[in-house]
Amino acid sequence: MKVVNLKQAILQAWKERWSDYQWAINMKRFFPRGATWDILNLAEALLEQAMIGPSPNPLILSYLKYAISSQMVSYSTVLTAISKFDDFSRDLCVQSLLEIMDMFCDRLSCHGKAEECIGLCRALMSALNWLLRCAAFYAEKVKETLEQAAAESQLKMCLERLEKMLGSTKNRALIHIAKLEETSSWSAIEQSLVKLGENLNSLSNSPLRSQADDCVSLIKSIPTMLSVHSEQLNKTGFPTVHAVVLLEGTMNLTGETQPLVEQLMMVKRMQRIPSPLFVLEIWKACFVGLIESPEGTEELKWTAFTFLKIPQVLVKLKKYPQGEKDFTEDVNCAFEFLLKLTPLLDKADQRCNCDCTSLLLQECSKQGLLSEANMTNLIAKRTADREHAPRLKSAENANIQPNPGLILRAEPTVTNILKTMDADHSKSPEGLLGVLGHMLSGKSLDLLLAAAAATGKLKSFARKFIKLNEFTKNISGEGSKAASVRALLFDISFLMLCHVAQTYGSEVILSESSPAGEVPFFETWMLTCMPEEGKILNPDHPCFRPDSTKVESLVALLNNSSEMKLVQMKWHEACLSISAAILEILNAWENSVLTFESIQKITDNIKGKVCSMAVCAVAWLVAHVRMLGLDEREKSLQMIRQLATPLYNENTLQFYNERVVIMSSILEHMCADVLQQTATQIKFPSTGMDTIPYWNLLPPKKPIKEVLTSVFTKVLEKGWVDSRSIHIFDTLLHMGGVYWFCNNLVKELLKETRKEHTLRAVELLYAIFCLDMQQLTLTLLGHILPNLLTDSSKWHTLMDPPGKALAKLSVWCALSSYSSHNKGQASARQKKRHREDIEDYISLFPLDDTQPSKLMRLLSSNEEDANILSSPNRSMSSSLSASQLHTVSMRDPLNRVLANLFLLISSILGAKTAGTHTQFVQWFMEECVDCLEQGSRGSILQFMPFTMVSELVKVSTMSSPKIVLAITDLSLPLGRRVAAKAIAAL
Repeated sequence: MKVVNLKQAILQAWKERWSDYQWAINMKRFFPRGATWDILNLAEALLEQAMIGPSPNPLILSYLKYAISSQMVSYSTVLTAISKFDDFSRDLCVQSLLEIMDMFCDRLSCHGKAEECIGLCRALMSALNWLLRCAAFYAEKVKETLEQAAAESQLKMCLERLEKMLGSTKNRALIHIAKLEETSSWSAIEQSLVKLGENLNSLSNSPLRSQADDCVSLIKSIPTMLSVHSEQLNKTGFPTVHAVVLLEGTMNLTGETQPLVEQLMMVKRMQRIPSPLFVLEIWKACFVGLIESPEGTEELKWTAFTFLKIPQVLVKLKKYPQGEKDFTEDVNCAFEFLLKLTPLLDKADQRCNCDCTSLLLQECSKQGLLSEANMTNLIAKRTADREHAPRLKSAENANIQPNPGLILRAEPTVTNILKTMDADHSKSPEGLLGVLGHMLSGKSLDLLLAAAAATGKLKSFARKFIKLNEFTKNISGEGSKAASVRALLFDISFLMLCHVAQTYGSEVILSESSPAGEVPFFETWMLTCMPEEGKILNPDHPCFRPDSTKVESLVALLNNSSEMKLVQMKWHEACLSISAAILEILNAWENSVLTFESIQKITDNIKGKVCSMAVCAVAWLVAHVRMLGLDEREKSLQMIRQLATPLYNENTLQFYNERVVIMSSILEHMCADVLQQTATQIKFPSTGMDTIPYWNLLPPKKPIKEVLTSVFTKVLEKGWVDSRSIHIFDTLLHMGGVYWFCNNLVKELLKETRKEHTLRAVELLYAIFCLDMQQLTLTLLGHILPNLLTDSSKWHTLMDPPGKALAKLSVWCALSSYSSHNKGQASARQKKRHREDIEDYISLFPLDDTQPSKLMRLLSSNEEDANILSSPNRSMSSSLSASQLHTVSMRDPLNRVLANLFLLISSILGAKTAGTHTQFVQWFMEECVDCLEQGSRGSILQFMPFTMVSELVKVSTMSSPKIVLAITDLSLPLGRRVAAKAIAAL
């Protein structure tokens, strides 16, 4: 018999009362052309016929159940067909539909193409909407007294199915994908939820009510199902936060606050630190810094950092979304914990000679970080606690001025000075000189500079002094008084700028990029002539050889006059010519043309009026001494000695003693390296300023590798990094270079065998790597990991726990570098360092994609068995990743290194052999999922090839729907298809 269409075939089967398997055999006979039943819409045709009367047709339903069990029809077509039925008043029909759903809703799967899997997601979402509409209908019917009992039992059945469907994470994940695929259908679900909510309000039956509420909250959690992270509650100390704060305080006071805030937030997120403990750790680090900072400038820097900069950092942290909690509560809670650390606070109070905590609390209250009531309560607690604190004897106490108070007062002064400096200098140079003289006395200068550095005003401070220094070039018919004021303004501004460059780094002084004008004198001098750590100067460089006529006249002036003339003197020219003049004078002395007495007269002339000339002379002498043999150095060093000894006669200019103090400190910094190399002692007048802090830290005659391992072992035993160790690590990083530093520290990590030790080591290493995160990450991910993963003789080192710890460290570094790198933040400290050239990475990963890279050749060996995913319009190459669809630039070393690392990981997962390196890859991916900030497009996982998802799902610990959602880029249609395919096959 010839059957025209499906409907006729179903009707005939019903008339002749075929059994289900008979029906299936005959159907296949009627439609032999291999047409799939889904295309013919078999499920929908069967349901349509079964649901004609008030109750469903049992025979036709049995055919549908048989078709489902024998997989003639796919789950998605059945769900779509069910969701088209909307006459909810036919209770029996609805019941039989719910029973059909029971057959498969808790074990949905699909092993077809990606398109079919996306179809399943959509069908599941329509089925969810159908169940919600159904529940809303019955919830409304419950209100009618006659129908109440029946409606309640129907509603109960609906809610049970909803619970069953939503109880599976897999189903929720599929719905999550469908929501992103079709936003309009999701808004229909939201409307159904609202309607259901309205109808539930009148429900008196509380078990039903709570069941319904559970279902509603589960549905509402679907869009955010990835962002729920638990916090670590079993720990109280967080060495990474501690070390990051210490590193900023000792090395980067002038840095902007935003990068620091982002770095701290990154650590908080990656280590899931609860807010109060996070703030507490920041304060703990500040107090430790206050206690252990060397006396002098460093101590002032720390005070400014703690009292001025950190409150600003917290103000910025407050702006980040905190969830339900109030940040001021967290700050209050942190202070409550801090007050319990009495010995720490007492020691800080003793060092600063004041109640540090109360000052900090007042500062936080001013910034809106603490409520008035909380502040008063905390201050009262601390005051009561201080009653029992050990006190200094009053005599000792009297002469220690509390720094915190001074710093807090210095901050408004900085703003006033900046205003004064903005005025027109030519109108009242004497007035300005008075202000500057006041700044030079005692600790004032360092206090003001520290306050300016901590509040981000140091750069404008320096620019104002450069302007002032330039202003002194103007000479127009001046008398002797005006000439001496001009000489002083030149000298003070020059000395201050030198001091700033030495204390806070020369980058503070350099202008961004000045318009096409001339570069100011001081900038030129500083870049070419000023000795700095790690900068070697050539004493024969043209910058030290100005116009010979000027040099001759300067030599004559120094040699013949009894003292320097001031009127019409071009100081900047004198400073540039002095180096050549000194060379002439030295030669004359060497050849006995000049006697020691005349040399003394000349050096007195150089340092007598204007200290800056002595600074410029010593700068050249330092470069010159380096080039001389041992026996030739005597006279140059003697000249440095002469220039460094202040001149005490009545005829010096104003503020001479104050200027000498700054000059001595500048000269001491300049000569430190040379004096150490030549083993010479020069006594600089004791200035009351500190000797150079954190200088010359490495023990002599000990190989730097031993120094590195011993310092790291000490730090690991202590459990936190102190500022001295940070400086040692920084010196070692300079000396050994990035690869040596990174490689040896990773070796140290891989030696650890105890779990808690490895975790602590990772927390500390991450903080140490913050010295130059970008470069160390490139080395770790681009050289060290590929070596460990591709060399089978090293696989045993990747065992758990050290291997797991290394995976954690790698992910943390990759995430930090990637997020800060995209914002283009390299701190000034890191800009100074020699940048590892992109060439290093090009050899590993050539830019021109036609030429196979070393890594690609390694990988191509197991290309054949790569599981190729098909998308509708293109066959996908095994390395296609989201980053290519987002067109991320591969000219960037970090992007290239990440892309290649993921290719390597992908090939390890697809390889035929497994070992600890496979386990390492799994830990690496788990850590990526753990640390990810959800919903952030463009994290490091965008470099992962799409084909890797199906490989990862085969690994037992990674085969969860949430992980698949987390590792694929769901903002891309292809990403959603890959995710749907992987989840549907679980």
